[in-house]
Amino acid sequence: MESAFLIEKGVIILVVFGITMLIALYSTFAERVLAGYFQDRLGPNRAGPGGLLQPLADGVKMFTKEDFIPDTPNKVLFILGPGLAMTTALMTSAVIPWGRQLTLFGYTATLQAADINIAILYVFGVISIGVYGIMIGGWASNNKFSLLGAVRASSQMISYEVAMGLSMIAVLMVSGSLSMHEIAENQHGFIDWNWHGHKFAWPSWYVFKQPLAFLIFLICAFAETNRTPFDLPECESELVGGYHTEYSSMKLGFFLFAEYVNMFISSAIIAIVFFGGYNYPGMDWVHNHIGENMATIVGTLVLFAKIFFFIFFYMWVRWTVPRFRYDQLMNLGWKILMPLAILNIVITGFVLIATGA
Repeated sequence: MESAFLIEKGVIILVVFGITMLIALYSTFAERVLAGYFQDRLGPNRAGPGGLLQPLADGVKMFTKEDFIPDTPNKVLFILGPGLAMTTALMTSAVIPWGRQLTLFGYTATLQAADINIAILYVFGVISIGVYGIMIGGWASNNKFSLLGAVRASSQMISYEVAMGLSMIAVLMVSGSLSMHEIAENQHGFIDWNWHGHKFAWPSWYVFKQPLAFLIFLICAFAETNRTPFDLPECESELVGGYHTEYSSMKLGFFLFAEYVNMFISSAIIAIVFFGGYNYPGMDWVHNHIGENMATIVGTLVLFAKIFFFIFFYMWVRWTVPRFRYDQLMNLGWKILMPLAILNIVITGFVLIATGA
């Protein structure tokens, strides 16, 4: 029994790892296509039909380029930085619930690598470690521009992680659980609302119960992933390339790829915590009339559709909104988002006490 459990989890881990890497790989292609569309120009179209092999060509280029290490007394840390950034980016996918149970060949498997009851704390803990990869890489590069980008990254992540954590507290107050699986399950069904004799119903997603928390979390997610308008750690126009200026070959590839993995995982967290995850209207009907397996498969596809929407939103914002100044970045994090997150916690507490929830 124990060996079957280990095999199940091993298969799920390999599948999740493969899907994460594939989506991150082709997110680079999708972003370049969308950038070409937004800027009224051609995107990648030479490698393969419609440019579909461009990500593979980029991967081959990264592997075959000369691996340059600058004259630095911290060569071990210089190598460790991108590896740490990539590792922490992949570790967060372990607690993502991709769907309900799936029964195949008489065996029932849960579509989640690790269902731990403190999943939210695990995610925040791993994310907080990720900044060390950037900080170590920038500091060990023996380059002032790299160090400046690393300092920007660390201060940015610290300030926005605080607001992000505070926004999540309000959601946890409503859900009553730190488990991402339970948070997703708590959003199953509908909310009924009567307005002057008219009945309305909408999905029981936390985005409707905590719209301010969702807005704060979304803004902080942009800052956590170093995406425009919060891409000051890279900031080519000011810092040449930021914390990864001195990197080449796959070390640079790990830093760049970690950004897209983080974008995918953060989109998954937003979809699960605020938009019901794998829950969708009509899920009970599919379960009762077609079967549990089909309901689970459709739910997983719905979850990925939500994730792809937020990935598209990341890219849309990047090619639409200009970069913030550094003082604007800090003012937004400390003077606006944090007070709003605290206010949201207080309001949520009053509402829960008043309604006896």
